[in-house]
Amino acid sequence: MGTQQRNPKPNSHYQLNPNWTQLQQKLKLHGSRPSQKSSNGAEPQTPKTILGKRKERPDAEPDASQRNILIPTNTDSSLTDAVAMDCEMVGVGSEGNKSALGRVTLVNKWGNVIYDEYVRPVEWVVDFRTEISGIRPRDLKKAKDFQTVQRQVAELIKGRLLVGHALRNDLKALLLSHPKVDMRDTSECELFLKEERRRVALRHLAAEFLGVKIQNGEHCPVEDARAAMLLYQRNRKQWEKNIKDQIRLRQKQKKRKQKKKPKRRDASDVNHAATAS
Repeated sequence: MGTQQRNPKPNSHYQLNPNWTQLQQKLKLHGSRPSQKSSNGAEPQTPKTILGKRKERPDAEPDASQRNILIPTNTDSSLTDAVAMDCEMVGVGSEGNKSALGRVTLVNKWGNVIYDEYVRPVEWVVDFRTEISGIRPRDLKKAKDFQTVQRQVAELIKGRLLVGHALRNDLKALLLSHPKVDMRDTSECELFLKEERRRVALRHLAAEFLGVKIQNGEHCPVEDARAAMLLYQRNRKQWEKNIKDQIRLRQKQKKRKQKKKPKRRDASDVNHAATAS
């Protein structure tokens, strides 16, 4: 009788390879991330927009419209080809109605201060005019004498374009002169004159053309000089063109006058003509 082969019973559980078991555990660990909850146990809310919440930037720069345009954008205090000057006066004389130099400020073309000194007038100060000049008695205690300031300012503005508002008054207080061709006065520029060539105060020019308020109370010569320089820089191209046109016009008028002017006959020619007749 032959031997019968029995079918092996299927095992209900196969033993997996240990390496495969470890791999499944790793995949299960990385595939299912635990849900993040807030400190109070609530589920985090999904962002309503696709981009999500915009990050705050605490160090964000202020809006350009809120920035004071009179503040220089760099720290270069070198002496440039154009400088702006502004002076503040104090009252001297018996009644204090005579003006004397109390402070002088110079800024370069970027608005950075290159010179700023209080001045001790030669005469006794009767009225400090603090409500306008901003100068107080303590400011003049250690101020430089007039001659020193006068010499230093003369050296700084020599051979350069001098920008300012009503420069004649400032130069008069300094007892200095400057070539008219090298002066850029915002009070005399045709671009800023009103009807009937009426001059406009610097604070009004700053408000109209620069959109800034200055001279609210005590005047700041640094601020005023910067405003004058910025008015010049923003209108420099047209300003310089007008000056060149004026020079050409004067030269043409001068030539016309010379042509119309009759030539004078010498006295010897007149006597010779009378003798011949």
